[in-house]
This record gives sequence, structure tokens and C-alpha cells, in this order.
Amino acid sequence: MTSPPALASTAIALTIAGSDSGGGAGVQADLKTFSALGVYGASVIAALTAQNTKGVAAVFEVPPAFVRAQVDAVFADLAVGAVKIGMLGNAAVVETVAERLSHHRALPVVLDPVMVATSGDRLLKPDAVDAMRTKLMPLAVVVTPNLPEAAALLDAPEAASEDDMVRQAERLLSLGSRAVLMKGGHGKAAESVDLLVTATATVRFVAARIATKNTHGTGCTLAAAIAAGLAKGQNLTDAVRAAKDYVTAAIAAADRLAVGHGHGPVHHFHKWW
Repeated sequence: MTSPPALASTAIALTIAGSDSGGGAGVQADLKTFSALGVYGASVIAALTAQNTKGVAAVFEVPPAFVRAQVDAVFADLAVGAVKIGMLGNAAVVETVAERLSHHRALPVVLDPVMVATSGDRLLKPDAVDAMRTKLMPLAVVVTPNLPEAAALLDAPEAASEDDMVRQAERLLSLGSRAVLMKGGHGKAAESVDLLVTATATVRFVAARIATKNTHGTGCTLAAAIAAGLAKGQNLTDAVRAAKDYVTAAIAAADRLAVGHGHGPVHHFHKWW
């Protein structure tokens, strides 16, 4: 008898983040992104939010021991190719995630330093910011702050130019990440410019700014898309380029959705419906 053909390996990405009950951001956005980009998605719920397109009504903090149990369960069975980290909520969870990823030697890690929701609601306690700087950033292949997040991490004013963005990225690199993607979505120019900064180079990614209020989950989606690319074996620059293209198209299609009455979600499945 002939043996059945060997199955090709399945690209797997893990999201460690908060749950968004409205479905537009957090773990829900990450899993949609992984699926849209042909990657199997696993998840660790680090926090739960009662949330919709208008704001965050409540946050429930998952005990660190249970976060640890979820991480260990995933790595005990699944061949994870990349990890995306989003909302973690507090310092104890940040430290737990950092310790378990170090234990499992999980690479590559994409760190989205989620601090504030699109609605303006704070999602990370102040005491967790230092833990993120010292425990998680050294594990990351890339950190993906927007302009307010970079400023908060550095206790500095928001970058007002591309030169400022590069200078802040270089300061963030000194905290241990191998690369920083400074996201320009909060800028005011006609084009949205993201800068991927490493110790040796800076790469610009440019897209036309799209006029829509439906941008809920864009940061989560971009970081998840980068992790999906890395899980499929792309190098970092190619993964960021593909992720930027995917998110730009998802934002451009966002107004085709009629979801909620506030900042609606981007259209993760714009290629299909």
C-alpha cells in the first residue's frame, strides 16, 4: 500500500490580547485577520472588555495564572509560527506573558503596545507601561506604536514630523526590540506614512489617507497581519508591506459595512463580501 501524501505544514499565529465584545478589535479582529490571510489562528484571552463601536463600558482582568495556562496549552500542542501581542491590561499579566514566551522561546513576536481604544478609553494601567518597556519590548521582533503610544512609552511629546518619528523609533530600539514600526495614522497629512526603523535602515510605507470614521481595530489588524506574514515565512519588510496593503484595503472598504453607531470596524473580509 502506498502511504498518503504528507500534509504541508500549516502556518499558525497566536494572538495574546483582550477580547472585544463588539467584534471589531482585539482578539476578534486578530482572528479575522489571520483567517483572511490564510493563517490558522490561536488565541490567549488576556482581558475581557464590554465594548462596542461607541466605547468601552467595562474591563475584566483575567488572572495571570489563567493567562499562563492558556499560553502553555497552546505551545504544548501547536507549532506557533508567530505571536501577536495586544491589550494585556496590567503589569502582572504583562510579566506573565513575557515569562512564558521566554520559556517557550517564542519568535517572532509582534508587539502592539495597546494603551487606548479608538473611542479614547484607556486599556492599559499606568503601572503596566514600565513592565511593557522592560519585559516585553526586548522579546519583540517589531513593536508597532502609533504616535500617541510612542509618546507615552517615551514620556515625550507626539512626533510632529517624519524626522521626529525616526528619532522616537531609535529611542524605542534602545529598549531592546529589533525593529519599530512607527504608524502615522494619527497624522494630518494627505498621506499616511508608516516608518519601519531598524538599527541599520528606515523603510517608508505610504498610503493615501482614507476619509472614514470606521477605523475601529486598525492597529490590532495591522499587527495581526504582520504576524500572519511572519508565520508564513515572509521577512519583516515584506510582512509589513503586505500588512499595510491589507489594512489600507480593509479601511477603504469599511463603509460597506453597517455595524454600530460609533467608530465602526474595518472590513476584514473585503475580498469575499
